[in-house]
Amino acid sequence: MTEQRGSDQFRQSFREEARELLVELEGVLLELNERREDEGLVGRAFRALHTIKGSGAMFGFDDLAAFTHKLENAWDEVRKGRLRVTPELVDLTLAALDRIRTMVEEEAGETAEDSTAGAEILERLRALTGSTAQGVSEAPPAPAALATSVGEPDEAEKSGKEPARCWRIGFAPGPDLMRSGADPLLLLRELAGMGTLTACAGVDKIPPLPELEPERCYVSWELELKTAASEDAIRDVFIFVEEQCELTIEPMDGGADHSAGLISAGLIAGETPCSGDVIAKALEEKRKNPGRRTSDVADAASSLRVPAARLDQLVDLVGELVTVQARLSQIAGRSEDAAVLAVSEEIERLTSSLRENSMTLRMVPIRATFEKFRRLVHDLARDLGKKVELTIEGAETELDKTVIDQLGDPLMHLIRNSMDHGIEAPERRAAAGKNPTATIHLSARHSGASVLIAVEDDGGGIDREAVRSRAIERGLTKADAELSDQEIFSFIFEAGFSTAKQVTDVSGRGVGMDVVRQRVDSLRGSIEVNSRPGAGTTVTLRLPLTLAIIDGLLVTVDDGFFVLPLASTLECVELTRADVERANGKHVANIRGEIVPYVRLRQYFAVGTPRPEREQIMIVESGEGRCGLVVDQVLGDCQTVIRNLGRLYRHVQVVSGATILGDGTVALILDPQRLVQEAVAGSHKFRPASEGVHRAQRARR
Repeated sequence: MTEQRGSDQFRQSFREEARELLVELEGVLLELNERREDEGLVGRAFRALHTIKGSGAMFGFDDLAAFTHKLENAWDEVRKGRLRVTPELVDLTLAALDRIRTMVEEEAGETAEDSTAGAEILERLRALTGSTAQGVSEAPPAPAALATSVGEPDEAEKSGKEPARCWRIGFAPGPDLMRSGADPLLLLRELAGMGTLTACAGVDKIPPLPELEPERCYVSWELELKTAASEDAIRDVFIFVEEQCELTIEPMDGGADHSAGLISAGLIAGETPCSGDVIAKALEEKRKNPGRRTSDVADAASSLRVPAARLDQLVDLVGELVTVQARLSQIAGRSEDAAVLAVSEEIERLTSSLRENSMTLRMVPIRATFEKFRRLVHDLARDLGKKVELTIEGAETELDKTVIDQLGDPLMHLIRNSMDHGIEAPERRAAAGKNPTATIHLSARHSGASVLIAVEDDGGGIDREAVRSRAIERGLTKADAELSDQEIFSFIFEAGFSTAKQVTDVSGRGVGMDVVRQRVDSLRGSIEVNSRPGAGTTVTLRLPLTLAIIDGLLVTVDDGFFVLPLASTLECVELTRADVERANGKHVANIRGEIVPYVRLRQYFAVGTPRPEREQIMIVESGEGRCGLVVDQVLGDCQTVIRNLGRLYRHVQVVSGATILGDGTVALILDPQRLVQEAVAGSHKFRPASEGVHRAQRARR
């Protein structure tokens, strides 16, 4: 049972790594489609295929390894200059990657098997590569009787295209090699597929049966390989286990002493096989001059793959610790015991450090999310008959993995909508004096505690009047209403809204942009649309960096406690009755010569008690500019663990969550962006918002 769990763990690790490699490989192929003579990209494509094949074979994905082996051989011909990169080859390889991805999921039991798809792709590959397809050989033979037999020469050797060389290989698996899921016989099988292989196994270190550990490999091998492959290609066979074994590779030609070596012709003829002592002596000699070994390489930073669920559990525990620490700080603050205060301060310091480190663990670059859209743009451009280039900026920008996982669908719909509706056909672009090849630009950058993700195109822009007319038809606005561009553009995110005259496979049903709005709302983000006729459109998503723990400012309004995100708060200014009188009752304040409007939260939440003599204005930055939020009192900063209020309060947009204070009191976390937007939209929205907030407060008490 333990062995089965270990095997499943390694196979799952392979699936995860294979998915990442396939995304990377897609990006390389699409770049190669633009720069077909780039040998570096060809090498990267070949190495990625080799890695998928090798690791697939190692962990028992035999069908996947065999399929990838044939694809790898075709790209080996490209690498050697015998086959040119063409759009047809790139498209066929992309289809093959889809098949490999399906095979990975088939092994996971997630999709139905479709073996005919792979056979059709390989047949098309043979037709495309012509005579070189003969080199797309079957999977390497099984290593039966490798210790005493000679493998068949490979196709390259038969054709005489590359001179074959003899290599002497010493391979001694380390004690943990098989525990990591590797199988030495699969490595020997791959070597046998490269040419003529003769092997001798050293068995002198196998202990008596009672002392034998089933998961440890005690056998070592001395090998002779005749092949046209290079030393790097041979070493690549051991790429996944080189750190867990003793490996030596040395050419046997050029005056090498064959008799002192490893396997003599007598072994092949059936004479006495080499002994373990000879093997050990040969290995010892090679260790004196090993060439490239793991021990010679500087230690590299190691990484550990951890399931996301465990990280979420860790962050939840840290959140509970933050709450308990806040309670301890309150108790210590009321105590006059210096020792208790000292311990409280030390725990606060450690908790803060632990919180920052745990949040860092969940931050990942957005590159992988961006890169996967290269394939989408490539396929859509082909289907729509358009020429489109995808450019990427800020791919190293980091976000909480929870946020990134939910970004795929919104970005996909924005790109599809841009390519179908925004970008013109090449002939129309040329007639307008534009480059026939359009550009879609994906970018990401930090802005305080938020990240701005923009999808920008240089197409025809949004037809403002068409959107307005459609909104009037659907009763979303009145014909005589005066609307800003932002208000008009916001209609495109309504469910079922579309200006398309006909529905296509890509868009036109008014569903995609509604998905964008709903997903961004669920992430407590906002959307901004800017468009210029004939010049293009930019859709910017403002999203929080994390959805777990934030730094906040604790404030009060009447007897209620609220938290404002610290990153969105610029400063705090006192507001007196005299200041209000000087403004003639208008909700504006003079902040160092700048007139800043403010929202009085007492009025917003319909609090009927008299306001205090002195209030505080929290100046925040929003999409509408600088604005103030007036509160009764600012109690100070706090580490805020965000808790969801539940589906009952999902329509209370101005509240992004709740947190528990040190004394057990519930404080609602306000969203300054939404507060300002609701206030600007009109006072008729105040009462529903205030009623929802009061219900939330009562439910949490």
